[in-house]
Formats: sequence, C-alpha cells, structure tokens
Amino acid sequence: MAAIISIQDLAKTYEGGFEALKGVSLEIEEGEILALLGPNGAGKTTLISIICGLVSPSSGSVSVGGHDILHAYRAAREMIGLVPQEITIEPFEKVINTVRFSRGLFGKRRDDAHIEKVLRALSLWDKRDSRNRELSGGMKRRVLIAKALSHEPRVLFLDEPTAGVDVTLRREMWELVRQLRAEGVTIILTTHYIEEAEEMADRIGVIDHGRLLLVEEKAKLLHQLGRKELVLELTEPLPELPSPLEGFELQRSEDGMRLVYEFDAHAESTGMTRLLGAVAEAKLSLKDLTTQQSSLEDVFLTLVEEGRTGK
Repeated sequence: MAAIISIQDLAKTYEGGFEALKGVSLEIEEGEILALLGPNGAGKTTLISIICGLVSPSSGSVSVGGHDILHAYRAAREMIGLVPQEITIEPFEKVINTVRFSRGLFGKRRDDAHIEKVLRALSLWDKRDSRNRELSGGMKRRVLIAKALSHEPRVLFLDEPTAGVDVTLRREMWELVRQLRAEGVTIILTTHYIEEAEEMADRIGVIDHGRLLLVEEKAKLLHQLGRKELVLELTEPLPELPSPLEGFELQRSEDGMRLVYEFDAHAESTGMTRLLGAVAEAKLSLKDLTTQQSSLEDVFLTLVEEGRTGK
C-alpha cells in the first residue's frame, strides 16, 4: 500500500536549545491506523503540529499525498483533519454552524448532506441547534471531531482523542474510527491509553525524547517482544525453592504461594515440560496453573527503558 505521509529526517529545536524531535523518519500508509505512544514531552504533539502546518520544522521534510507541507501548504493541509487535545470551540455558537464554518475555512462548497452524515455518525444530530457551551465535555470533543471531518479529509489526526472521556463514549469513538478507516481515511492517533492502541491500531510507533524508537505492526510487535508467563498457584506456602527447581529462574511470591516462570512462547523449547517434571519430582501440590501474555504496556515500557539506557 502506498504511503500517504512521508517524513524524512525531521527535526525541531525550539528557542533555548530544546530538541523536541531528533531526525524522525516515517512512512504512513494510506488507510491504516497508526498509534503513536510516548511519555509526556516525548515529541508526539510536536510531530503532529509540524505535519499539520502549525509548527515549522528546523530541518527535514514532510509530504502529505505528495504535497510538501512547506512548498505546497494549502494542498497538503486540505487533506488533513486535526482533532487537538484542547477543546477550542466558540461557546455561544450552535453545533451545526460550528461544523459548517469549519468546512468553509477549507474553501469547500456548502454540503448539508455531508454535515448531517457527520453529525449523525457522532450522535450530534439531535444537538445540532444547541450552543456549544450547553454540551458535556464528551459531546464537545465530538464536535471537535465533526469539525475535523467537515471538509472530508483523507488523513485524520487524533491527539489524545479520549482524554477525560468516559469508557462508554471512548468505545463509541473507537467504533467511529474503525468506520472511518473502512471508508479509506488514514488515522494517526496519540494516546496515553495503552489499551486504546492495542484495541485499534494496525501499527504502533513509540517516541521518547524526540526519537522514534520503533514502528511495527501491532501483532508482530507483540510477537517479537511479548513474553508469556506460567503461573503456578500452590496449595501450601513454599518457604524456599526445592533443589529440583533451582535451575529454572523462578520468581517466588512473598507469601510463597505462587511461582512464576517466564518463557518465549515461540521458542523451539519453552522448558515447561521439564519444569512440570521438576515440580512433580519436588512433590509440590498445585492449586492452579495458568499462562498469561505480556501486554502492549509491558512492551512499551521495555522499549522506552531500552531507548533511555541505550541497550
């Protein structure tokens, strides 16, 4: 699939010498959902702001749909919809006028049918004549999304789209994002909610201290870096490891009621057969035996730690 956004050696240094981005290169494919993860101050918002033309890069290049963001600004910006973190809408304006006005800013002809479609998709049609200040926080965030979709962009940026939104509304937004992707819209989201990226993204990018540490397909990332654990629940506390278990690098809980064995599920040999044989040899009585997969959060924390220590 062709790249709709191409980023080459992008850097941004602010006055005072702070380097927000350090040589970021990235190809974003048309029609995919890319989640950008990173701690506060990692450079996520700066990257989005540069692509959207809100911040000037110090060096490097960015093109959207083949249009350079500096030399063909209008053509590039017309392809982009942006939902910012902050709720910035005119409080006394009606919802429908807010969305119509945003479409007009991009030089698009009035299209009431499209505006109605967007508002209905976001459950805002019944609120179309309400003043923005009368809406709840979640509804105001929906208005921001409607504004971003008003001019029919091919690329949609969601900067922390569900911050401060309840769980029900968050899942409704996830469903909307999937619908947009099905219509061919490319979606890039930044999020602090690891489960949000794990739920929706096709690919995951991890940014820390202005550097892009990794971009990988979600499933492949979990396959490569995710680990599994075998958890042995005992019927009686174990004060110390018996000799048959000493070579397995087991983690024993403080109360001695649990043993944890970490392994690579994709290795030729996981060692579990030998471990269970050693458990039988030690005559341990098991209450339960379960396995669990490392989450994306575990993988994310590992990547950030390795990036900072240079491993």
